[in-house]
Amino acid sequence: MVEHRGRALPGVLGVLAGACGAAGCAAVSWWAGALPVPVAQALWLPASTGAGLGPAQWAAYAGTVALGLLGFGGLARGRTGQAWVLDQFGRYRGTVRRTGLTWVNPLLLRRRVDVRLRHWRSEPMQAADGNGVALRVLVLVVWRVRDTARAMLGVEDHETYLRECVEAALARVPVEMPGAARGSLDAAADALGRRVARDAEVVGLEVFSVRPVRVEYAPEVAAVMQRRRIAALDARQRASVLTSVLDSVEDTVTRLTMRGLVELDDYERKALVKDLTVAFCAGRGEASP
Repeated sequence: MVEHRGRALPGVLGVLAGACGAAGCAAVSWWAGALPVPVAQALWLPASTGAGLGPAQWAAYAGTVALGLLGFGGLARGRTGQAWVLDQFGRYRGTVRRTGLTWVNPLLLRRRVDVRLRHWRSEPMQAADGNGVALRVLVLVVWRVRDTARAMLGVEDHETYLRECVEAALARVPVEMPGAARGSLDAAADALGRRVARDAEVVGLEVFSVRPVRVEYAPEVAAVMQRRRIAALDARQRASVLTSVLDSVEDTVTRLTMRGLVELDDYERKALVKDLTVAFCAGRGEASP
């Protein structure tokens, strides 16, 4: 099933048909003598002899009423970015994308579908990073309906189907945390978008991008990851402090020996290094609070 153009006519033809039907009803009523005299005078019609409502008059009534109903009943207003999917007794009869006043067969069921570019911001969904850590991800999907026949008739609800495609893709594609490199973030988003686009294409949806806009750890692992992050920060800080202290001790011992202020053997040098390291560490500990 693929989209094809449905039959539709300019709306002015429907207006003319409906007007002809209404005029025909008035003419038959005058012919049968059933048209009120004030109405006949307003329409500039001569006095009727009143032939009565016979089979001919009833047949004329049926034809003119049917013409009026078909003319006015098929009028519709087409809007930019909207389309109608036509259905007749469960059979697809085409898609109408005309704008303005349009006439469509009133015997067909019309289903309106939005074909504009749309943005969908999801609720938090379950995902995982490259190490298998559980995440909660909120994504922004840019998409539109490309094939109205498959979107409306090939699946019960194409918006629900798109959401399920995103959930399935998040279960297969690892998501990077915001602190990762920009290249890895773009690569993960592109892989996620390609998978969703491939799954949604079968129902006539065109997906342009799927971008995570908020990524956070799942509640069951958030506390553990926070403690791990704090421990990593403390370890880096201690390593930085120790490196700074050792550089200061090395610089002090080198200056003392190069200027000839002290003459140290190996034992004395080790003792001096030990005392300076303790002193510098104690000084940094007092200064940090």
